Amino acid sequence: MRIRVAYCGICGSDLHEYVDGPHAIPVNCPHPISGQRAPLTLGHEFCGTVVESADREVAIGARVAVEPEYRCGKCDYCRQGQYNRCVAMGFIGLMGDGALAETVVVPSYTVHPLPDEVRFDQAAALEPAAVALHAVRTSGLRAGDACAVFGMGPVGLLIVAMLRQCGAGEIIAVDVHARRLALAGVMGASRVVDAAREDSASAVFAATSGRGAAIAFEVAGLQATLDGALACVRKGGEAVLVGLMGKAQVDIFDIVNRELRLTASVGYRDVFPTLIAWTSRGLIDPSAIVTREVSLALAVPQGFDALLADKDQVKVLVAPNLEDVK
Repeated sequence: MRIRVAYCGICGSDLHEYVDGPHAIPVNCPHPISGQRAPLTLGHEFCGTVVESADREVAIGARVAVEPEYRCGKCDYCRQGQYNRCVAMGFIGLMGDGALAETVVVPSYTVHPLPDEVRFDQAAALEPAAVALHAVRTSGLRAGDACAVFGMGPVGLLIVAMLRQCGAGEIIAVDVHARRLALAGVMGASRVVDAAREDSASAVFAATSGRGAAIAFEVAGLQATLDGALACVRKGGEAVLVGLMGKAQVDIFDIVNRELRLTASVGYRDVFPTLIAWTSRGLIDPSAIVTREVSLALAVPQGFDALLADKDQVKVLVAPNLEDVK
């Protein structure tokens, strides 16, 4: 199925590939599902219009969002519906050609039709919203739970929004950038903590009457934010690891002594229909994280380079076909 791309968001994974990759991009051996290896076109957060289709259920001209996870459909995980754990799991735009282009070819199982109520700029942000909702669903969240979120990048901000939508109680957002903390308040945080000015764990305990967070989400992939997330969780609580990082140090004695649970969350499964429905009903607005829209010709200087140089930029959308979104 070929999609004419309306918008493609630039992800942190794209930035890592741009700065010092390849990391996820296959170099020596082709990816087992896409059959591709470097050089590849980046871009996995996207939406657009179907211009070629071999699927009778998806008509040419349909407006769609794309869930860009490759899956084999044959392994034990896929057969159990856990396709984000597929043994050959990968992403369009990292393990196969992506959407920083005028058109992109995708498997039909990745396509979700959009209702008229969902704008293209909202649909382009559904992919990071899917990461966020899957992380919240993977956690043991119960209504009214106090939660802390460390790292107000796109996914961290959307986790705040998903926690609010899913019935969390106190939601404490932690970062070191003022504009991102201000945006966290817009997304639903009840308290923001500038970790450059105050101790994050102490602030979380103060905001929860000394109890600590029931759940802390680590979304920045840094030793400092991991330390803060673990330190602010109450006894018997949970730390959800979402941010990507290499090796880190943890105090196992402290984790065992407080009987903490460590939960990892990767990708997403079965969340796009929910997110599309919530967006169409006005319950969430994924596009609230978008800070800039640029043309494909300016994707590098005003997109990639701007995100690296200016932390006030949160999510940049690239419009390869400007006439489609004007």
